[in-house]
Amino acid sequence: MSSDNKLVIRDLGIQPYEPIWQKMQAFTDQRDSETYDEIWVLQHEPVFTQGQAGKEEHLLVTGDIPVVKVDRGGQVTYHGPGQLVIYLLLDLRRNKLGVRDVVTLMEVGVIKTLQHFGVEAYAKADAPGVYVNQAKIASLGLRVRRGCTFHGLALNLNMDLEPFLRINPCGYAGMQMTQLCSLVADADPHQATQWLVNYLTKEIGYNFISHQTSLDSQ
Repeated sequence: MSSDNKLVIRDLGIQPYEPIWQKMQAFTDQRDSETYDEIWVLQHEPVFTQGQAGKEEHLLVTGDIPVVKVDRGGQVTYHGPGQLVIYLLLDLRRNKLGVRDVVTLMEVGVIKTLQHFGVEAYAKADAPGVYVNQAKIASLGLRVRRGCTFHGLALNLNMDLEPFLRINPCGYAGMQMTQLCSLVADADPHQATQWLVNYLTKEIGYNFISHQTSLDSQ
């Protein structure tokens, strides 16, 4: 890891999906070796996203929720308010990380965050994500372009899970979904967010972190 590794964390609140996705692409296309890594922390307005390997058959009855075909890995998932989304815009070479390293970082970060609340979770080698008692609580999806990652993870904290019934989550018919507030009634979503973000930044090894609340300073 670099001895001079700087990071910008952007806390963006609730955002529509497509403009954020487009800005992730633009950031990745325009960055160079001097560009600081960024981590975007947000929630999305209701949307189904279908990954590059996504099959139409996994969209059951989407109803009034839009479907966006995106350039990440994986199948179809749902994003909505009450779900923590963390996008990792990382320079892999500078951080001496491989794609598998970043996936493991996300999985372990979610698992340790849930352990903080007394919830035992685990990853599956054959089905990326994090699970509690066979139910999925977090989804992962990355894209790498020009040696840099974008997209990231989605952790269900305190949301309406009903839209997951309208799809086969991540391409698995009948997959059960769960969330932190269903497992720990008094869990603080803000605390979970801070715990996970802190874990990710510490493990990657940033020595300077700037906090922003918009994308205006890009």
